[in-house]
Amino acid sequence: MIENEEMKQAEQEYSASSIQVLEGLEAVRKRPSMYIGDIGERGLHHLVYEVVDNCIDEAMAGYCTDVDVKILEDNSIRVQDNGRGIPTGMHEKEHRSALEVVLTVLHAGGKFDKSSYKVSGGLHGVGVSCVNALSDLLVAEIHREGKIFVQKYSKGKPITEVKVVGESNDTGTIITFHPDATIFTQTIVYKYDTLAARLRELAYLNKGIRITLTDLREKVDEFVTAEDGERKATGNLVYRSETFYSEQGLREFIDYLDAGAPKLIPEPITVNSDKVIPIDIALQYNTGFSERIYSYVNNIHTIEGGTHLQGFKMGLSRSLKNYAEKNNLLAKFKGDLSPEDFREGLTAVISVKVAEPQFEGQTKTKLGNPEATSAVSQATAAAIDQYLEEHPKEAKTIIEKIVLAATARAAARKAREMVQRKTPMGGAGMPGKLADCSDHDPEKCELFLVEGDSAGGTAKQGRDRRTQAILPLRGKILNVEKAAQDRAFESQEVRNIYTALGVTVAQEDETGEKHMDLSKLRYHKVIIMTDADVDGSHIACLILTFFFRYMFDLIKNGYVYLATPPLYLVKKGKEERYCWTDAQREAATAELGRGSDKGVTVQRYKGLGEMSHDQLWETTMDPSRRVLRQITIENAADAERTFSMLMGDDVPPRRAFIEENAHYANIDA
Repeated sequence: MIENEEMKQAEQEYSASSIQVLEGLEAVRKRPSMYIGDIGERGLHHLVYEVVDNCIDEAMAGYCTDVDVKILEDNSIRVQDNGRGIPTGMHEKEHRSALEVVLTVLHAGGKFDKSSYKVSGGLHGVGVSCVNALSDLLVAEIHREGKIFVQKYSKGKPITEVKVVGESNDTGTIITFHPDATIFTQTIVYKYDTLAARLRELAYLNKGIRITLTDLREKVDEFVTAEDGERKATGNLVYRSETFYSEQGLREFIDYLDAGAPKLIPEPITVNSDKVIPIDIALQYNTGFSERIYSYVNNIHTIEGGTHLQGFKMGLSRSLKNYAEKNNLLAKFKGDLSPEDFREGLTAVISVKVAEPQFEGQTKTKLGNPEATSAVSQATAAAIDQYLEEHPKEAKTIIEKIVLAATARAAARKAREMVQRKTPMGGAGMPGKLADCSDHDPEKCELFLVEGDSAGGTAKQGRDRRTQAILPLRGKILNVEKAAQDRAFESQEVRNIYTALGVTVAQEDETGEKHMDLSKLRYHKVIIMTDADVDGSHIACLILTFFFRYMFDLIKNGYVYLATPPLYLVKKGKEERYCWTDAQREAATAELGRGSDKGVTVQRYKGLGEMSHDQLWETTMDPSRRVLRQITIENAADAERTFSMLMGDDVPPRRAFIEENAHYANIDA
């Protein structure tokens, strides 16, 4: 009876006055993740991309050549271009400055007017207005019509009128904004490398545009390349800065991505067409075993592919197969060719420009335009047909690579079937070394992949047996970057990981995309726990390489983590402090020593086995105190290049990478 009365009261209270109308940009502030993906590190950097995308749209329209991005001392971002400048005149319908309309009204912008922008990435018209809504301060400075116009905003609302503050002979837009810490509660600190990866990508996708990134937060040692090719310090301190510029576009992008892989053919194959839609493609075969294809629509990375990617794969397979059959290059091959055989060792970048793209959702990760399939397929087949006819030697080399891939695939299928039979669904039971947990809820369960039996034994003693499972791995697992699929699936350690997780090997769907069935995944946290030394880091890299190449869906869904065991134990008497960095060690030494290091001892942990099970639990495994680093992929192209370079066969690019980045790294001696 009481319950019925409460329900009636609730019904009466839900009236017209209960309907909330969010005005202006309040909706963005209320639900920011709907517009920028999330309010963590990814969303924070997405604000910069939205502003830069406007500059690139201006460049694609033919009005901008230079974009300058600066990270200011207080983590504000300043983006400047030399385009036409956002209009500042009075808007007829809104009766206020067009600049204010663009910055404060959702779905307002020149992207809907095809006379202003024929092709654009920001087609929803919410980009810069969202940035404004999620910034505690945004300053727009416009140079046009011989004047400098300025207007300031806070949290999406104008706090000044549009003012003329000076004269100028140039044109362009300068947007300076500071993210609102009440929205981005995790961090408002920008990562230089994350921004650099996206800006580099944009420079390759839009040849002839110069994009500069500068970090004004701190100065670093200046390095120059000497005549002998070595990088040497000049002794000067400078702000970290890079300029990204490409004359050849995707050809240079392919060279950048394939820097760590020996080439199978001397130069990339290019595809250019604008019959139905503008299509720009570059592809290169290398001696490796991985397939790396990146697709873009109007500069947006379509991470889930779509119709343009499907068309590329169709055109590639058709052209190569027809050439091989016509020239009798398959006479000795008795097996069947699969579409994936044509893509082993392939690196490709597909960029299309679509006037009215149909994306699946606001996140724009999959293209749905049906006309893109046939357009890209025909353009790809035509360009590859021509290349193969003009380069018979290279054509034969590619076909031989495809035949080897098909042969290895048959061997890999047998090894893969063995893996499948040994999964829990096949009834063969768990790996003998797995110490499983008692709970069966995947969301609560964790699997620790531990280096060696010794550390595995300590972890088994220290764990929470209800939710934490331990799988010791013997030594360094196979480097799958250098191995064909059949060798990978023959590896006992690889089989044990598949079996313990309860998942099947990734399979291609009808669009050619590979996906795993995660419905039977037994743990939603897969934690790599290795020694805090160089060997431990190498083992972690090998395991991450395996996940990246064979279990990417685990990373994509946020299931893979790195444990962070402490480096030091600082003690004085009964007092002790665990430390993860040298700075923490120095602070702990000073604190316990009360100004003197007398009586203070510092123990350096080289391996997990040096800890007792209580210490390992307390520092690394206890969910209430540990620090886990989730593995995420912010930029797939850069991640691919790094894995290929650091874990592949080609030594010179790896050496160059180390020389170039050593001064940013902390090397464990």
